[in-house]
Amino acid sequence: MDISTGHAIETMDDLRRHLQWAIELEHATIPPYMCALYSLEPGANAEAAQVISSVFVEEMLHLALAANLLNAVGGEPKLDAPELLPAYPHPLPHGDRSVQIQLAPFGSEALELFLNIERPASADALPESDGYHTIGQFYAAVELGLISLVDTLGEDAVFCGDPGRQLNEMHFTSGGGQVVPVHDLKSALTALAEIVEQGEGAARTEVWDGEKDVFHPDRDEVAHYYRFLELKEGKRFQLGDTPQSGPTGEPILFDPDKVLPMRPNPRTADYPEGSTVRRAQVEFNNTYCLLLYLLEDTFNGSPSQMRDAVGTMYALKSQAQALMKMPSGDGRTTAGPTFEYVAPQDRA
Repeated sequence: MDISTGHAIETMDDLRRHLQWAIELEHATIPPYMCALYSLEPGANAEAAQVISSVFVEEMLHLALAANLLNAVGGEPKLDAPELLPAYPHPLPHGDRSVQIQLAPFGSEALELFLNIERPASADALPESDGYHTIGQFYAAVELGLISLVDTLGEDAVFCGDPGRQLNEMHFTSGGGQVVPVHDLKSALTALAEIVEQGEGAARTEVWDGEKDVFHPDRDEVAHYYRFLELKEGKRFQLGDTPQSGPTGEPILFDPDKVLPMRPNPRTADYPEGSTVRRAQVEFNNTYCLLLYLLEDTFNGSPSQMRDAVGTMYALKSQAQALMKMPSGDGRTTAGPTFEYVAPQDRA
């Protein structure tokens, strides 16, 4: 089976490199999802807020699963680094360069981006380890690489990482799925399946991800792509619906007037030094980089730091919501968070 030319996963170094890419890929979804979520006026558009917050939390889970996979094969997850926060817009890391990650308020353009990010691979799509067209194809290449290396080197040689670095739980309530500690091929394949099924649906041919809906436990949960499709179509999927039928269930209520008009892809450089908006954006960036530091520490031998990381996310929420209400100065938009990297020596 042909994997993207020159980027086949044939050595342990290849595998570790691609699992670091998986961390960068999962992280890349978080800033745009946060912007969309916090652009919704508090208390309004509850159904859209539930969808985005559940996907956001599950992307954090995927980040932890990717870190567990990398730790299991003797790697060192890196999050507190400038390459995790390139200037916006930027392409999906190592993927289809036509998918440009934007920071924007919730709306039709943001939804199209999210659908492009989460789009399922077709059932016969080949694995692609770089320049992939779908996230599912990337993870299929990682799975092939893992299986091949275990066949070649043996399971003990591949899963050579310190078991003490495995994260066993996360402290979130609004997302499905579970953290899978990885210590052998079976648990590694379970972790990969968790990521792919939550994103694009079980077996690539269903809308469901195999979990129960966190907000509506009587319903089955649909995968990320199809949750965003529900918002686009304004209807829920119901029993019997398929990817071909689309959602045919109850309507989803949405009020576009209850979305704060954040300026797309803002930068601190848009505002003068010392201005209220710039100070608030710098404060947010410091807090976000603290989160990256805490997550890196969590994934590199201090799993108990996850509680501090979750606490930092609550601080980010209030800072982001405040920025969503600050006028940008153009009379039409609000400022919004910028997600710019702050070097450790420059942090407040």
